[in-house]
Amino acid sequence: MSKVRVLIVDDSAYSRQTIKKMLESDANIEVAGIASDGIDAMAKTLRLNPDIITLDIEMPEMDGFSFLRWLMSNRPTPVIIVSSYFDSKTVFRALEFGAADFVAKPPRMVSSEFHRLESDLLRKVKGIKGFRLDKLSKNLELLEEKTFQRPILDTSDNIQVVAIGSSTGGPAALKIILSKLPGNFPAGIVISQHMPKGFTASFAERLNAISKVYVKEAADDDELEMGKVLICPGGFHMSFKKMAEGIVTVIKEPKSTDKYIPSIDVMMSSVADIFGSKALGVILTGMGNDGRSGMLEIKKRGGYTIAESEDTAVVFGMPAEVIRADAAEMVLPISRIPVEIIKLAKETPRGKDS
Repeated sequence: MSKVRVLIVDDSAYSRQTIKKMLESDANIEVAGIASDGIDAMAKTLRLNPDIITLDIEMPEMDGFSFLRWLMSNRPTPVIIVSSYFDSKTVFRALEFGAADFVAKPPRMVSSEFHRLESDLLRKVKGIKGFRLDKLSKNLELLEEKTFQRPILDTSDNIQVVAIGSSTGGPAALKIILSKLPGNFPAGIVISQHMPKGFTASFAERLNAISKVYVKEAADDDELEMGKVLICPGGFHMSFKKMAEGIVTVIKEPKSTDKYIPSIDVMMSSVADIFGSKALGVILTGMGNDGRSGMLEIKKRGGYTIAESEDTAVVFGMPAEVIRADAAEMVLPISRIPVEIIKLAKETPRGKDS
């Protein structure tokens, strides 16, 4: 297998060398070059033709946003933003400009945080090589469409929860889905998007601004309600429990050995246990196999399952794993998924689970 060639773009000499050392620890990755600002990065992108670019946003001469605009117009290349925990709003702007994903630089490079950053960066660099920028561009264009009809739905007791899992490419896909749902959507919605601590609150705010449904970062004991979207906090797992007042969230710390955080499998398995046939599981773009066992559990309990198709998934890893496991009843492009979610929410469930 050919090595993944990476161009590192960062104005900090320390960060450049730290990232270089991390990448060179993997025999399947080659550091093709290093650039200290956007202008330097333009020249080296044209000369070196890297497979992937790691990019800092705050830089002199030409900042990361200006470079991203130039890159996507002239030499489209997958980009991983390397950003601090304090720049969450900046990160989401970069994703809207076409960046593939991001990793978070911790405020202090203690050994455990350094290891987490290195593991995250290496996994994403190797997984993003097949990232489809053309699909991301088309999906971002869907957000500009204003013709979608938002139907007035009844609130009969049919599907009670929609559980959505996503990873790389997920922020754009989630925006498409949530922006198309009516405010009186007759079920609760729960989401696990692979994301580190410190970013999901801003992400929820951005989704809430473009949605008719109410979107918030989940906290312990948040009640699942119709028309409300709860996003698992970055760096944690989310499950659910029955209480006298209804179904509420349980936010818990991950184990040090957990590969995917937040875990889609943890969330979906809990949904399957509590809601049975009144659950709908949706798996979107992302690398790896998180969500496969959770989708199987939902299907086994009589719930509905949808996987995003290869036609639109910018990284087909997670949906492909779900499809291969025969855990997806429907395989749909992202434009069709909100339509089907609305349709299923209006239909009578197949089982009799309470």
